[in-house]
Amino acid sequence: MKRFFLSYLIFYISSLLFAQSDGSIKLIKFKDGIHHWNLEHPNRNYHRFDRTEITAIADNFVAWQNYDGGWPKNIDWLAKIDIDSVKRVMNKKHRISTLDNRNTFPQIEYLSEAYFITKNETYRESAEKGIRYILSTQNPISGGWKGWDVNAITFNDEIMTGVMTLFLDIKEKEKIYTWINADLYKEICESLHKAIDVTLRCQIVQNGEKTAWCQQHSHKALYPINGRTFELASITANESSDVLLFLMRIKNPSKDIIAAVHAGVKWLEKSKLTGFKVERKPLPKNKYINNEYPFDLVVVEDATAKPIWARFYDLESNEPFLCNRNGERVYKLEDVSPERRTGYAWYGYWPEKVFKVYAEWKLRKDVN
Repeated sequence: MKRFFLSYLIFYISSLLFAQSDGSIKLIKFKDGIHHWNLEHPNRNYHRFDRTEITAIADNFVAWQNYDGGWPKNIDWLAKIDIDSVKRVMNKKHRISTLDNRNTFPQIEYLSEAYFITKNETYRESAEKGIRYILSTQNPISGGWKGWDVNAITFNDEIMTGVMTLFLDIKEKEKIYTWINADLYKEICESLHKAIDVTLRCQIVQNGEKTAWCQQHSHKALYPINGRTFELASITANESSDVLLFLMRIKNPSKDIIAAVHAGVKWLEKSKLTGFKVERKPLPKNKYINNEYPFDLVVVEDATAKPIWARFYDLESNEPFLCNRNGERVYKLEDVSPERRTGYAWYGYWPEKVFKVYAEWKLRKDVN
């Protein structure tokens, strides 16, 4: 009886560690997909599950899961709706499984955590199907995963880093993944090794020095390639920050990983921009951009502004640039069309977290 009580106590305490203070499971990774759903469904008149309704949300994930094990993107996962009816009216392309917009790997994490808390076998089976979908879609040539817009190794939308983070958590035997058997665990570790290897080989060399990464790289040649029409081949500060944060999570990193991190952080430091900031300029309702944004974005000169980074830098000159939907490269935010100016993150402070983590990472014994 004492042994049973002790085991139950350990399970209960572990459950509390993974759940939030209100008993819910974190939903932050679904923010992007839900945001896109809301854009496509402005007239929403349905009820939603509360975030504490773990089993109801997990049941939604199970119901939305495709036969291949993946999930369609841009869904309100908390919606109380007839899922089969919605699927029937969805465009065929939008019903397919994808990793785009931070999709599929968060569902696996949520279901694994829901299984850890509830021991409902349906959630474990669904999570396993999701993992097998990811394994089956890893490119056999490169070891990378593609997004929605182009068949390439994709760092945009955390596709590569999202999957690699999931697999690293599994490799490190996080508690919510203890259900994974030895054979599947081995497959996941091998898949992760291939993905890390190709990530290192994708690091862009500029003037003889390693820098950072593009949003997309060719599966065969690994060189940077265009994504959507306004996402030209470049070095990107945003997605490169995600890559560096992932690499710094790896325990006992190889010399190649250590060198990649040092080079990437050095490039971020070199590429910071100063003397200005980007501000929102409120707009009257009849002037909303694309009937959605109640503001415009403007560059304001400010000698005291903290460093900021552009989304894209030229592959050869390292000059920051922006782009319109027609593929036209421009160099001022005001020259980007209003719809793209407000609907895309052209500037940001993504590397700030990298520098904070890097300061601690350099002190680790396994990197010295």
